[in-house]
Amino acid sequence: MRTSNYLLRNCCRYQRIVCVVPLPRLRTPLLAALLPSPQQLVAGTTKRTFSSTPSQHDWLAPKRGHNQKNRKGRPRVRTGGSTKGTTVVWGDYGLRMRDHDRRISAKQLQIGAEAIRKRLRGQRYRLYTRVCANIGVYTSGNEVRMGKGKGSFDYWAARVAVSRILFELKGDLHEQIVRDAFRLAGNKLPGLYEFVKKGDPPVMGITKVEAGTTLEEMQIPRLKLPMDITGGRTPATTFP
Repeated sequence: MRTSNYLLRNCCRYQRIVCVVPLPRLRTPLLAALLPSPQQLVAGTTKRTFSSTPSQHDWLAPKRGHNQKNRKGRPRVRTGGSTKGTTVVWGDYGLRMRDHDRRISAKQLQIGAEAIRKRLRGQRYRLYTRVCANIGVYTSGNEVRMGKGKGSFDYWAARVAVSRILFELKGDLHEQIVRDAFRLAGNKLPGLYEFVKKGDPPVMGITKVEAGTTLEEMQIPRLKLPMDITGGRTPATTFP
């Protein structure tokens, strides 16, 4: 009996339950469902029998952390004719990069998202993030000689390719208000961005796949020009 009371006291302390009544009165069906049995405590197989709201995924840092140092690398450019990540999927409006690929830090992405939330304060909407800061950036201190390793961890960053969607927004909002919010976010972020809507044509590289342009034509390695155009460009092989 003394061992059982000792285990119950430790269990109450672990579950953050204040024991304000004598222990013999605690043996109720509700407490029996919340507290593990003494055999489970001894065996070390304690489990939380109640559910809690899961925490949201932190898109500004990877879940696994950094166990090895990432190389600088370059943003992935899909050369096989893919248009993945260039159209609005979940929301109604989106913010797309349009100049060239770059590496954006997690701090810059957070500032851009906060600019959108401040502009849409009081509105009913949902903001989607299409990128994740999962690349570690390592730097050395100032006036440090070359060599002796890669450096220490500095911040997280995301490799964003050209024509990639960064943010999407869905809600009962006027288009002009969303344009203004994305304009403020684009001013906070490095690079040039454009406003897109759901249903806009995808982009392959920097070329929009619009009417008259098909994916099959753009996947051809080299287009053949007409003879009247190539004939004028062919240099003369004999002297006049």
